[in-house]
Amino acid sequence: MNDKSKTKTLFNTLIKKATLKQNVYKNTLESLQMLKAGMEELVARYNALESEEAKKIPFVFRDRSEFEAELKFAGDTLVFMMHTNVFEMPRNHEVMKTPYVKEDIDRSYCGIINIFNFLSDSFKYNRLNDIGYLIGRIFINKDMHYFIEGKREIGFLYKSFANAKMTKESALEIIESAVMYTINFDLLTPPYDNIKEVTVQEFRAALDPMQIKTGKRLGFKFQADSD
Repeated sequence: MNDKSKTKTLFNTLIKKATLKQNVYKNTLESLQMLKAGMEELVARYNALESEEAKKIPFVFRDRSEFEAELKFAGDTLVFMMHTNVFEMPRNHEVMKTPYVKEDIDRSYCGIINIFNFLSDSFKYNRLNDIGYLIGRIFINKDMHYFIEGKREIGFLYKSFANAKMTKESALEIIESAVMYTINFDLLTPPYDNIKEVTVQEFRAALDPMQIKTGKRLGFKFQADSD
């Protein structure tokens, strides 16, 4: 192969890979838009409830940015955050063994939308030490197919990469599953030994804003719960 042929092959490879990643990025962004629309629809349905109890409990959607959306309900907040990069699935991942991916390896390139669960009070009172939990990750490929890695209600329902296509209906179903998981993911009292001692400096710092670490489970920020 001469130099011109090598250069042509290089450029063709570059264009093919970049075009693939652009398509995946576009599909992931479109999927986030569907999720945002699903949150707005869910909020509208909630606001239509003729219930005095419902009026006392917040259920609010907030479009935080092009790549981020927030759904606040009762004492919880779900944050849907799109990563701006495209990733290839690891070779040892289960989806790499499926006929769907083996038939076309380009299907293994995915964009990611992370779903985090926070306590609403963490934002309200600016409690920077509080803990958020990654409860699910949505992977979207060039065919607009998706699968989810997640906890309980979220992860168990969306295993078929070959058949699951992102639509307005599936986006709404994902949101409802994330909300249901969050509702059932209760706040636990932290172990007594973790908070029985506090320095004067820590106590004063805890007054404004409150700095005592709070989370549904104790652990690192943005951790995946082990349950």
